[in-house]
Amino acid sequence: AFVLEGARLIEDAIGEGVGIKYCFFSGEAAKKHESLVLRLERLTGGRAYKISDSLCGVLSDTSTSQGIFAAASALDKFNLIDKIKYGGKYMVLRNLQDPGNVGTIVRAADAVGLDGIFLCGCADIYNPKTVRSTMGSMFRIPFDQSAEYSALVMLMKDSGLVTYASVVDGDAVDLRENAFEDACAIVIGNEGRGLSDGDTALCDKRITIKMKGNIDSLNAATAASIFLWELTK
Repeated sequence: AFVLEGARLIEDAIGEGVGIKYCFFSGEAAKKHESLVLRLERLTGGRAYKISDSLCGVLSDTSTSQGIFAAASALDKFNLIDKIKYGGKYMVLRNLQDPGNVGTIVRAADAVGLDGIFLCGCADIYNPKTVRSTMGSMFRIPFDQSAEYSALVMLMKDSGLVTYASVVDGDAVDLRENAFEDACAIVIGNEGRGLSDGDTALCDKRITIKMKGNIDSLNAATAASIFLWELTK
């Protein structure tokens, strides 16, 4: 199970068919979100509990608690590896440690209609900060965080996908000049270190966003969003 905080996120989860096990809410939240609380009481079979404001503060992952929480069932997303065999466009996140970056990329991937996203050695997608950053996109986009990186890349290649390593290297293919195949995947590396030489070597091609002025690198989420736009346009 994982925790959802806030009425909007809980409503999105319910709308996408996510199972809700328990609900906790403050007295103020019960008044403000009366219809949602009543719905949660039905969905949980009565496992909806009023708690104190102080306990809400303890449970909250934000500086100002919204006063309503739900314990949701883990999402059934582990069939994505089988989907690779049928082609499509994917993104692989490798060793990203900032939950906010992971969540932002998941949201961007959902926005452009990516076929799926893999998390290898990354911040847990069920981390409250990641969940919040996805703003509900994690309920919609196929994802998998169980795959081992090297085995995943080899499976992609064996399935006919062209794999791209995103790098900061002037000798790599410029994103602006690249024509992506119908079946391909881009790998995004760690925020500070990027991809290791070994991880890069496993991929078919190296690709970069060539920048102007004094800019020599971009935030991982920003770079991933640019790649996603070009990949799916």
